[in-house]
Amino acid sequence: MSHTWTFQRVGGLDQVVLQNANDIINLPNLDPKLWVALSCPTTGLDFDQRTLQLLDSDNDDRIRIPDILEAINWLKDKIVSFDNIVQSSQTLPLSQIDDSSEQGKKLLITAHSILANLNKSQADYLTQDDVQQSLKINASKLYNGDLIFPPSAELSPEMQNFILAAIKTTGAEKDISGQDGINLEIAQTFFKNLKSWQKWQTDISNTQTPFGENRSEIWKLVQELKPKIDDYFLRVELAQYAPQAQTALNVDEKYIVPTQNGLLSDEALSELPLSRIDTNNALDLVNGLNPLWKSKIIRFRDLIASHLADANRLTAQEWQDIQTGLNAYATLISSKPDMQQLSVTTKPTISIEDLTGNQIANLVNDNLLNEFENMVEQDNQTPISASDVFVLEKLVLFQKHLYRLLINFASFAEFFSLDHYAAFQLGKLYIDGRCATLCVAVENIAKHSTMANYSELCLLYCECTRHGKKQTIAAAITAGQGDLLMEGRNGVFIDNEGNDWDASVVKLITKPISIQQAIWAPYQRIGRLITEQINKWASNKDADIEKTSTQAVQNPESKFDIGKSVGIFAAIGLAIGAIGTALATIFQAIFSLTWWQFPLVIFGLFLIISGPSVILAWLKLRRRTLGPLLEASGWAINGQVKINLLLGGLLTSKAELPANARRNLTDPLKKRNKKARILFWSAILLGVVIVGTAFWFKKDIANYFKQQQQLLSQQQNNTTEKQ
Repeated sequence: MSHTWTFQRVGGLDQVVLQNANDIINLPNLDPKLWVALSCPTTGLDFDQRTLQLLDSDNDDRIRIPDILEAINWLKDKIVSFDNIVQSSQTLPLSQIDDSSEQGKKLLITAHSILANLNKSQADYLTQDDVQQSLKINASKLYNGDLIFPPSAELSPEMQNFILAAIKTTGAEKDISGQDGINLEIAQTFFKNLKSWQKWQTDISNTQTPFGENRSEIWKLVQELKPKIDDYFLRVELAQYAPQAQTALNVDEKYIVPTQNGLLSDEALSELPLSRIDTNNALDLVNGLNPLWKSKIIRFRDLIASHLADANRLTAQEWQDIQTGLNAYATLISSKPDMQQLSVTTKPTISIEDLTGNQIANLVNDNLLNEFENMVEQDNQTPISASDVFVLEKLVLFQKHLYRLLINFASFAEFFSLDHYAAFQLGKLYIDGRCATLCVAVENIAKHSTMANYSELCLLYCECTRHGKKQTIAAAITAGQGDLLMEGRNGVFIDNEGNDWDASVVKLITKPISIQQAIWAPYQRIGRLITEQINKWASNKDADIEKTSTQAVQNPESKFDIGKSVGIFAAIGLAIGAIGTALATIFQAIFSLTWWQFPLVIFGLFLIISGPSVILAWLKLRRRTLGPLLEASGWAINGQVKINLLLGGLLTSKAELPANARRNLTDPLKKRNKKARILFWSAILLGVVIVGTAFWFKKDIANYFKQQQQLLSQQQNNTTEKQ
């Protein structure tokens, strides 16, 4: 019978509810498309790092669905029930260990031994601290059950040398104390490689060649000189075949071009023939040699002189005989054994061929390997085995932290519960009278902001410093207004451990924050526009006055020409008339309304001005999603995790006075002026009287403005006709 799942619609998607042990046990059967996250990094999370390290079995610094399912399957035959997993129990009851198998029985014995060593024999549970203390105690012992041996001073010098050589040439694993050491597999592989290398060297030593002890050096020189000597004899054959080509086969002067320091480069010399080409069939080993190869040719001559008819000349046949004499040696050299490589934590630093013959002879000792095997056997019989302690540590940590990972991975239940911070929430940022709790880790601001921009969240990228340490976060501002949010502002970031960091905004992604901001945004823009225009007008007028004053000082005799100003006055008159007509029309329309229509007009104006801004902001606020923000931090999210207005208001809190606070509105620094107060209230009263009078004589006022509009129109027409 298939498992019955429960899903909760939250954040715009259906999220699985993990409410009992059966839900966790059946997670391998849940379609990966229904998981909220597909993978996440092991860094930048507020989560137990040791647990993440144990989950990351392939050490790629990422947690994926298979890693979690592997942990669940691993637990199935280790514990009796998953109930404690759901409860995130801080301890591992010994009764939870499944002792129905041999491994389970051994784990239970190890657990009792750990408690006994810690003088807690009466305890029936293990804690993370118990396991870590046991690991520390065992780490100082040579025989601690980890089956890995570093070159400890407790060992014989011969065994220390054996282990050191194995580490350098084959690699090492970390023992329980963190030191490099070797296990039985490394030791056996190292010994096997040593024997293969020694046998190969012995076969080479026993190979008979005409050159005795000099064969190795002669063979190396032959390999190095072969291309040039073969080239020389080929050129000689061509010169014999076509004597007219002899000049072309030698060095052309145009190729002998010195460098800036007056010397030929090695690269240029390497392209030139080994010696001068003529029809002579022998290579002169003393005179006329290419300077780049001369020293090696002379050394080669010294080694093979006894095998030449003329100690200073090498014929083509002698060259072939030398190579033939080295064939058996060359065959052995080419059959160099492959050294077996292992997948180890610490890679080898040298190869076996870097060891001297005496070192290899001392290391290829069956007694050393037998001694190491006995050490491993003794370590395997340790009452508290490191491997078993590691299993118990894994059990304790998985029981304590696995469920929290699931509700931050298979679902985002912890994030939407709002009772606790999710694993990706690193703390809270206090800035501009607000507290932002959606703060995530950032490694590269430029790369992060490119992806995070699609979240439609207003983001503050902050560099946080504390006692010389630095970290970068991105904080989402989801409530309030953004007028005073800008680069360079400072705040305080408090991480989940309670440490406070100085935070400075280094980058800002501007997005709509709230409906309240959208309502007042048009008026703020209008206010800024008016202010800018007034400042611009004042600046221009100031410049004009300064210019006019300067001209008046420079030309004091210039007189005012009334004729030139007639057009100006006429234009001013037209402008005043137009303004008056417009005002008359507006007032006529206003006073033609009944009293209940005034609020509707005001509300209509409000909708016309603020409506478009509110609609656009609402559409963008509806698109706010957590996915791109986490994707930018290295997560792989399966769907959109929406942040609605309610959640946004909870993720960012604004400053509010306590419920029982007393508020004194009298500002001691505010200047008190009775005259100003009297004038203010008098103006209010006068306004009320004027408005009341206007309503009382509404028809008369409307007729008056209508007449004034007609008069202004007539004056405007008369002025136009005169012009």
